[in-house]
Amino acid sequence: MIKNMHTLSYINTILMIVFSVFTIHKIFFWLIKYFKPAKKYAALKLNRYAVVIAARNESDVIGHLLDSIYQQDYPAELVDVYVVADNCTDNTAEIARQKGAFVYERFNKEQVGKGYALSLVFDKMKTEHADCHYDGYFIFDADNLLDSHYITEMNKVFSNGYQAVTSYRNTKNFTDSWVSASYGLWFMVISEYLNYPRSEIGASCAISGTGFMFSNELLEKNGGWPYHLMSEDLEFTADLITNGEKVGYCRNAVLYDEQPVSFSQSITQRSRWMKGSMQVIGSYGGKLVKEVIKNGNFSSYDMLMDAIPTIVVAGVGMIMNLLMFFVALRGTPAEFHMFVEGAISAFLNSYVMVYLLGISVLVTEWKKINGAAYKKVLYAFAFPVFVISFGLAVLTALFSNVEWKPIKHTAAMSLSDMNSRKD
Repeated sequence: MIKNMHTLSYINTILMIVFSVFTIHKIFFWLIKYFKPAKKYAALKLNRYAVVIAARNESDVIGHLLDSIYQQDYPAELVDVYVVADNCTDNTAEIARQKGAFVYERFNKEQVGKGYALSLVFDKMKTEHADCHYDGYFIFDADNLLDSHYITEMNKVFSNGYQAVTSYRNTKNFTDSWVSASYGLWFMVISEYLNYPRSEIGASCAISGTGFMFSNELLEKNGGWPYHLMSEDLEFTADLITNGEKVGYCRNAVLYDEQPVSFSQSITQRSRWMKGSMQVIGSYGGKLVKEVIKNGNFSSYDMLMDAIPTIVVAGVGMIMNLLMFFVALRGTPAEFHMFVEGAISAFLNSYVMVYLLGISVLVTEWKKINGAAYKKVLYAFAFPVFVISFGLAVLTALFSNVEWKPIKHTAAMSLSDMNSRKD
């Protein structure tokens, strides 16, 4: 039994080493974030855009998003708004129509998910608005808010040759709970510690759900929106990368969205993310590996290292520790003590590493985060727990029937309301 406890310690150490080896390039990303001046973009032309919003029972928040779109400093005549009210039972569609959006209502309980809703609106656009001749399309969730310069800044990057561009993702309700604060830090890591360095070295960024755009050229090439996996954003990113395209990043285009405030809700959402990641690796993993081996495609390698180590290391680590916990329960007190000691050591090592990352983000992004200063500092201590709990989300994705479920959004605030929450 003692030997088994030592084995657990060895396994945790090996998993940590494996994870570190496969993600070591992110250290260079961190250095780029701190020491490389950002590229500057100037608009080469003013493009015509369609804004597309998939909404399910979002009557509390969609009006504020639409207001923030109509209040952009970009020429209003070059922006049209489309809303697909997807299986709604409230007055989301009515509110969107009153605000001036083109609205389509969709009722389909078999094909569930954002990907199918987007397919509908793009098909409708092609047949009913073919004369609009859009250059590109923005994708937002109904709970989002846009900084007033958002489209102007995104247009600068897009007009410099990118076929797809993602933006800086901030949080409306950062200090509502330790969970929402952890989400906020997580998306800032993606924005500034992953996507920003990627863009600076000429690699592809990753799209994360909302706050991105792509060209009409891509839409026509695909014959519409063909991405229907549980994480359609990752599917879209993987398809672009394996076809030689790069997603650009616009750090000056700031989007705010609402995050879950409860831990159970967060596990439900992140389980869907993990299930979606598994689906994407199953569908595109071979192509990504081929791109790495055949063409030395760093973006393909980077995407693989974003998904596989998280799924494998978190999943295997959680399963092994749970198994050894039950083994230790049946052993002597000394053996159980050894298990507890090893588990605590592994947790603390992971905690310290993630906490340092969280503090780095908090320091560099401090002025962009809304909420009381003491809550920002206090909730940073919980960020490692949030990250480590991805292991639980992986287990849920592996061993339960994960389905797409809407998350109720209730943070009904305008951009001016949100800005007033700054300390």
